[in-house]
Amino acid sequence: METKTQPRNNSRSYLLAALLILAALNVLLLYFYYQERQDNKTKDAAIATKTEEVLATKTKLDSISAQLDAKIAEIRQLGGSVDSLLKVKEQLEIDKRELRNVNNFSAAKYDKKIRSYQALLAQKDQEIARLKEENGMLVQRNDSLTQENTVLRTERQSLSDSVNSVVARNQELNEKVTIASALRAENILVNAINSRGKERDGGNYKARRVDKIRISFRLAPNAVAQQNEKEIYLRILDPSGAVISDMATGSGEFVHNGQGMIYTAAQHINFDNSRQQVDFIYGRGGQRFNEGRHTVELYSEGFKIGEGEFTVR
Repeated sequence: METKTQPRNNSRSYLLAALLILAALNVLLLYFYYQERQDNKTKDAAIATKTEEVLATKTKLDSISAQLDAKIAEIRQLGGSVDSLLKVKEQLEIDKRELRNVNNFSAAKYDKKIRSYQALLAQKDQEIARLKEENGMLVQRNDSLTQENTVLRTERQSLSDSVNSVVARNQELNEKVTIASALRAENILVNAINSRGKERDGGNYKARRVDKIRISFRLAPNAVAQQNEKEIYLRILDPSGAVISDMATGSGEFVHNGQGMIYTAAQHINFDNSRQQVDFIYGRGGQRFNEGRHTVELYSEGFKIGEGEFTVR
């Protein structure tokens, strides 16, 4: 009987020890769980506090930003300089953006910045008051000057009318001088040159005998015209009215009466008022002239200076 009782007592001891160990472990787990909850509550409270501080700081910065915009607008209107305020505005926007990083937020640091911004706003209030006072003095002075200017304006208007009259008269005279200085082509002749270089005159030519044409004319004397280099444009119009031109052989465009016009050929001459002769020799590179009446036009310095014709049959 004694031999059977001893193993049972041992089993009970082991079971009791196991239960005690499990109980101790549960107590330990409860302790750790409690500690973690307390730590989380502390962290949540800290985060909530910092979040409230960030929101309060943002509200203050937004208010300062609005006041700063109003100060900039008012100082501009009063004629003051806003360069320094614009730089402060840029820094303020940077400070507002940095608020997004809550972890690096420092309430003390931002309180210092806010005090600095508020001090600047107060300083600008004094500057605005000074500018208003100066502008008030300027308004009074301007009223006095306005009365003086009214008298001067009347005198100036009278003088301006006289000047305008003189200017209009001078412009009219200049236009007359410009017209009088225009060149004029005289004795315009159009001769035909065949493929062997033989030249015919008369103004009426067979198509197969016309390889090139020579347009000759003299520039009439003109004492008003300046004796300098001038450019003369030649236009040859075929029987249909189209301008004969080839950009590869020197044709191009010039402006006449504000409009672009195609020319057949152009030539620079030195006008010396000696009734000098000018010649254009023009060929179509082996291509025959169309049958019918052709018109020759001459232009220079914005004026049409002469016109001739020849017929191809």
